[in-house]
Amino acid sequence: MISYKDAGVDIDAGNNFVETIKPYVKSTFTPLVLGGIGSFSGALRLPSGYQKPAILGATDGVGTKLRLAIDAQNFDTVGQDLVAMCVNDLICNFATPLFFLDYYATAKLDIASAAKVVKGIAEGCKLAQCALIGGETAEMPSMYEKGDFDLAGFAVGIAEEDEIDRTKFVRKGDVLIALPSSGLHSNGFSLARKVVSELGLKFDEKIGDRTLIDTLLEPTRIYVKEFLALKDKISALAHITGGGIVENLPRVFPNGLGAKVQKDALNSPEIFKILARKVTHGEMMRTFNMGVGMVLVVPKENVDYVLENSDGYVIGEVVNGKGVELI
Repeated sequence: MISYKDAGVDIDAGNNFVETIKPYVKSTFTPLVLGGIGSFSGALRLPSGYQKPAILGATDGVGTKLRLAIDAQNFDTVGQDLVAMCVNDLICNFATPLFFLDYYATAKLDIASAAKVVKGIAEGCKLAQCALIGGETAEMPSMYEKGDFDLAGFAVGIAEEDEIDRTKFVRKGDVLIALPSSGLHSNGFSLARKVVSELGLKFDEKIGDRTLIDTLLEPTRIYVKEFLALKDKISALAHITGGGIVENLPRVFPNGLGAKVQKDALNSPEIFKILARKVTHGEMMRTFNMGVGMVLVVPKENVDYVLENSDGYVIGEVVNGKGVELI
């Protein structure tokens, strides 16, 4: 007779994994969480105080940054990347993150490495002030090569219905304030990996006082804390992911408005200068965040407050027109 384990799926390993990650999951629970761990679904009560509450959802992955993590056998931070890519989208529609779900698929479950990933997800959830209330782990030996795995994340938040569409709040003359990224975040890694390979760079080479691999795997910054502190002072937010500033910033503008962005104002870390050895400026701007993880659109009267209460800096302004003009 053939067992499920003989076919490549170990139910006992899955059960042991659940027991291993329970402390990480429980550490993210907020007062809104209903029940514990181990039911068929997660539950959470809606917070009070909303006039016209709306539920928003966002989903994403980590992309080929995972390939680097697997090659380097460093799984400590990709979980935070997963959370960040979802919750940073939610706040752009003025949604406060409530809870997070994850999906982890692999050829064969390695409890130690998978637990590191989930620990990173839990750390990300705590930074985002939301609860990790559920997830799924799938062993699929016919779908993945040995040692490989993939991640997907799903975040749900709550917002006032009238505050979701930020384009109606943006005005000509609003100031663009950049919040620095922590590095490449989780976009453009197929190109970044190709450049690193063609330049012949090694993971242990130093960029400043850090190794190349640590620089590349630096976890994506989570901007929920800044959003909650500044939401009453800003008109809109743009999460700078794939497509860069030139493609993401216009998503928050109404028809007839665009932006002028000062290229020289962008504070780009050394890793972007290294990648630019093999990539044109235009391609860099359309692929990478160039050191800017989030752009805040701020009325002039609130600029001083935002600058004093964040690590942001001015990069441009909203003007008549369309798209982003780099000057």
